[in-house]
Amino acid sequence: MLPVERPPIEPLKPEFTIQSLSNEQLDQLQEATLNILENVGVHFPSEKALTVFADHGAEVAWESQIVKMSPELVRKALATVPRYFTLGARDTAFDLGLEKNVSYFTTDGCGYETVDFVTRKRRPSTKADVASMACVSDYLSSIGFYWTMVSAQDCGRISPLHELDASWNNTVKHVQSVTLIGPHLVRYGLEMGEVISGSKEEMQRRPPFSVVICTISPLIQDKGGIEGGMMLAEAGIPAVYLAMPTLGTTAPATLAGAIVMADAECISAIVLMQLVAPGAPVFHSIMQAWADPRTAAYVGYPLNTPSRYAPVEIAHHWGIPSLAGAFGTDAREPASWQSAAEITMDPLLVGMSGAEIVTGLGLRETYTLLYPESIILDDDIYHRARFALMNMEISPETLALDVIEKVGPSGHFLAQKHTRKHMPSAMKRSLVHQLDANSAYRDPVLVAQEKVDWILNNHKPEALEQAKQVELARILAAAGKELGH
Repeated sequence: MLPVERPPIEPLKPEFTIQSLSNEQLDQLQEATLNILENVGVHFPSEKALTVFADHGAEVAWESQIVKMSPELVRKALATVPRYFTLGARDTAFDLGLEKNVSYFTTDGCGYETVDFVTRKRRPSTKADVASMACVSDYLSSIGFYWTMVSAQDCGRISPLHELDASWNNTVKHVQSVTLIGPHLVRYGLEMGEVISGSKEEMQRRPPFSVVICTISPLIQDKGGIEGGMMLAEAGIPAVYLAMPTLGTTAPATLAGAIVMADAECISAIVLMQLVAPGAPVFHSIMQAWADPRTAAYVGYPLNTPSRYAPVEIAHHWGIPSLAGAFGTDAREPASWQSAAEITMDPLLVGMSGAEIVTGLGLRETYTLLYPESIILDDDIYHRARFALMNMEISPETLALDVIEKVGPSGHFLAQKHTRKHMPSAMKRSLVHQLDANSAYRDPVLVAQEKVDWILNNHKPEALEQAKQVELARILAAAGKELGH
């Protein structure tokens, strides 16, 4: 069987952008964040982090582990954050050089259940699911880099390392872990990254992986996340600092209040990383949700959901690249009205905001459940946004004035040479426009299922070198022996 050609990555490159917050509003939010950091503080349950802050002049309450920092300290630290850098890939052709108004999307991540592609029954996710979705993501042009979509629940305590192993063996694209938390796991992750890159120096120049580290609302840092993050910063591995406040429970019930509190969580972590390793590559990210006032249920998409791009503007106002949130519907089924209604505007609005990287295609039930075909359905929505953001070509050829004149009033264009030339590419078929043997439109969910099946059976990502496979297996064995399975 001949190898299948992998399509190139097709990021969003909007010809027009938006700004939802005025510069005056962004200044107000920034001043409010500085106020929180100076007068309220953030809880850092790490002696190592507290020592770093104390050495740089922050106000450290050792007993309560609360750190307060002056605006001067914050601004001085943030001045060393790189605005753009490269996310390396196993294949250099798929390196992502961050730049203005180019948005690379990824899958959603860290789900814990999957609907088995063969039996169609729900079950806990496994390392094999991580691998198969890495293969599918490797093929799709909408996916610029790979989040480990589900957790390898059959691999115990060192599952984050097995997720990296499954990813690198099944995609040549950049990998971003959402579970590599804590110094022990990070140490082994860095060792694995060095194997992929070939050397520490090359790993720092073109980091083959990055990590998402979440804060804890309100105003708390995770000990393992922060201590692992400091190791990543020293190694030059990019890290996303992500706050996920819930309005009304872990955050104020007003959007401005929730966002400014979340911003303080992100900024405090980023300041620490810059104090530890000036110039460490980082991303800023806020993904808020709501608590249903009647049930306290977690709601990601109420009717009055403000657009997802305000946090992107906040990050850019600080001079920091952003990971934006998109997709991630609360819907339980892959093709319900809800699954499309909630997310349809996401890629369009986030793309127009200029977010550098964006999550995340392919999961349902609020980032927890994998239907393999969902990534194909979301890929279709992604490309609708990509085409919508393109500039319309206007030229003598596309204006077709000579053809219009030739056909004239009451004529028909079907027989024209110009029509025969342009009609095959004029309409891009979506999932809902695929035809059966009788030229009737097919069920798009079935089309999506068939495409996943076709990719898994036909697309074979370039194999990781045998010597590197052996080294990764050795590291996994060592980690299992030390940390337990």
